[in-house]
Amino acid sequence: MHVVLVEPEIPPNTGNVARLCAATRSTLHLIEPFGFKLDDAQLKRAGMDYWRQLTWRRWPGWTAFQQHLPPTARLWFIESRGPRRYTDAQFAPDDYLVFGRETAGLPPPLLTAHSGHWLRIPMFNPQARSLNLANCVALVLFEALRQQGFPNET
Repeated sequence: MHVVLVEPEIPPNTGNVARLCAATRSTLHLIEPFGFKLDDAQLKRAGMDYWRQLTWRRWPGWTAFQQHLPPTARLWFIESRGPRRYTDAQFAPDDYLVFGRETAGLPPPLLTAHSGHWLRIPMFNPQARSLNLANCVALVLFEALRQQGFPNET
């Protein structure tokens, strides 16, 4: 699996996602610009010593990332107000799970261009603005891995 963070802003969230990707043998793609420096102490602390075990790529922007995708790549965009729940998608081992910035989410043109692969995580309290980014990644990634029978489990 591939996890894509588009312009992440909060170091501990990115560190926690890095740790999750290392533990699940998923590839992490970080798309600039970032709201922090990659040597940020909070980023390292949240990721602990998992950065050495992580397969990850840094991309200078969405266009550079998109140009390097395999022709058969399937991208899933997880954002509030998506037309389908993430549990309704059928994930494949090489899919890309795309998440946006903590404060602004994914750019609307990106969601519009990929409306058939726009997913949401249900929320039950209309007063709650959003879930934590690292929690969202964990929910969707583990659902995708569950559908595949947890192929990387040791």
